Amino acid sequence: MVSTCFGLCTDYIDIMITEYDIRPADHKVAAERLNALRTAMARQGLDGFIVPHADEYQNEYIPPHGMRLCWVTGFTGSAGLSIIGQSRAGLFVDSRYTSQAPKQVDDKHFDFLDYTAAKLKAYLAEALGEGAQLGFDPRLHTVSEVRGLTKDCEALGISLTAVGENPLDQVWDDQPDAPLSAASPHDIVYAGEDSETKRVRIGATLAQQSIDAALITAPDSIAWLLNIRGQDVACCPLALSTALLHKDGSVDLFINPLKLNDDVRTHLGHQVACHAPDEFEAKLTNLNNRTVLLDPTLGSQFHRAALDHIGAKLVLKDDPCQHPKGTKNAIEVDGARTAHKIDAVALIRYLRWMKTKAAATGANEWTAAQYLAALRRNHNGLRDLSFPVISAQGPNGALPHYSVREDTARPIKEGEIYLVDSGGQYFEGTTDVTRTLAIGTPSAEQKDRFTRVLKGMISVSLARFPKGTKGAALDPIARYALWQAGLNFGHGTGHGVGAYLSVHEGPHGITPGPRGQVPLEPGMIVSNEPGYYKEGHYGIRIENLIVVTEETDITGGDQPMLGFETLTLAPIDRDLIDIALLSNEERDWLNRYHTRVLDEIGPALDNETQDWLRQQTAAL
Repeated sequence: MVSTCFGLCTDYIDIMITEYDIRPADHKVAAERLNALRTAMARQGLDGFIVPHADEYQNEYIPPHGMRLCWVTGFTGSAGLSIIGQSRAGLFVDSRYTSQAPKQVDDKHFDFLDYTAAKLKAYLAEALGEGAQLGFDPRLHTVSEVRGLTKDCEALGISLTAVGENPLDQVWDDQPDAPLSAASPHDIVYAGEDSETKRVRIGATLAQQSIDAALITAPDSIAWLLNIRGQDVACCPLALSTALLHKDGSVDLFINPLKLNDDVRTHLGHQVACHAPDEFEAKLTNLNNRTVLLDPTLGSQFHRAALDHIGAKLVLKDDPCQHPKGTKNAIEVDGARTAHKIDAVALIRYLRWMKTKAAATGANEWTAAQYLAALRRNHNGLRDLSFPVISAQGPNGALPHYSVREDTARPIKEGEIYLVDSGGQYFEGTTDVTRTLAIGTPSAEQKDRFTRVLKGMISVSLARFPKGTKGAALDPIARYALWQAGLNFGHGTGHGVGAYLSVHEGPHGITPGPRGQVPLEPGMIVSNEPGYYKEGHYGIRIENLIVVTEETDITGGDQPMLGFETLTLAPIDRDLIDIALLSNEERDWLNRYHTRVLDEIGPALDNETQDWLRQQTAAL
């Protein structure tokens, strides 16, 4: 079965469920699946088994073949883990999915728990106990994850056991085939640098560190390094594969040969040797006693075990492609500007429809998301959506990663706030933008909260900072206006964004988390998306993508400074702004931004939409 992903991202989960019937249909089916899995576990001597939301490539968006957690639990969220014991089963999800999980998963069979290390350890002790055998599929867990699990299990007297064959796969009789889409070259007019130059440059950095080769396991790193793209995964143009980059710049690429046509093979050249995936372990034997790098946060425990088995000298360090991939060259940055201009035409048409027509036409969250997807698809340059559209009104907007479904969609109606978070994939770049709209007349509280979020977004946009500044240092700037009112939001301010690659990429971010510890550098694209969420009532988020630039117009300074250029071009809802809360500087920024939106996107719009945009971007 060949997987095709173009145009399916918005309703990807629902198409997947309909086409492949992955989720348990009812309590009986859920019980049958659990019993079958437990029987397979028992045959392997396992008292428990870990089922993560992960595939063999640690993808953010998982193809149907890898939706094991969904198959056994029914949970469709983008992060989670289940511990299946012989008598009990627990589903662990983070705060984004505490409302969603109980609606999708049968509480007769699963306990619902917060996904924290402490809760996971406590559950292992309670549900399994000392002397238990806990199995895991080493292909589905990173080296870092297994390190933490091993420590916890040892403390509890539990044996953590890597299985040779996943017992869930043994009982998933109608498991979809692994994706098999054609790879394609990513033209240098978009990439800005040829693959050979990248390979030789990164290989040289390995040689300088006395490293013979790097095992590259992240498909987006391979896509960037080799200037190839694919359609194996919805929302992200990847050709799933694994690669060995040698210090001389040559590469061994492990990829299904059916994905490669003559054009791709010619593009890859003689320095990239292509092998079938099942040749991986045999080819590794050439690295006996050689020094090999593996990223412990991206590489799986299977990869580590394979390298240990052949006697490689393992170095656990960051994937050497992540930093240069995240630091866009001038061609990629210019492509991002173009992608956002293309994307803005569809988005602005949608915003006008949502503000003026959606409620009257009987639209709901689901049909609105489909309409936005259709508007984007009307542009020939769209390759896919960059993630499933978050289309949320009222209390659903208070769920930052709300997943809209056709059967539970909320009607668009007057008197509620509507939040839409969406983006597109174009050869030129990847977009991600969030706008919050008042449908009808907002309350004074809603305007206050919205304006405080806006002040945070503007503050980041205006920020200037010394070279070497880490993203975490800028995160409080986005929160300051909210903090002054005793408010906050529970996610990072910004994530890295790829160049016709993943909409969420490392190594950098504006966040208190690990990605926030990476210094920001010119060319890094990052989201700027503060928010506020009142549980059970409404959610607010305003998101622009911004790119780090060198600041050259500062007079009197004594050190190099960096700043941001805003890439996203879409109006911000005037109806939600309390102008009295904005400083003169903030108001001037917003007026300049809106003038730019009108000047750059207005000429591409029809007359009626252009007139509406002119009203929306009038000076405050």
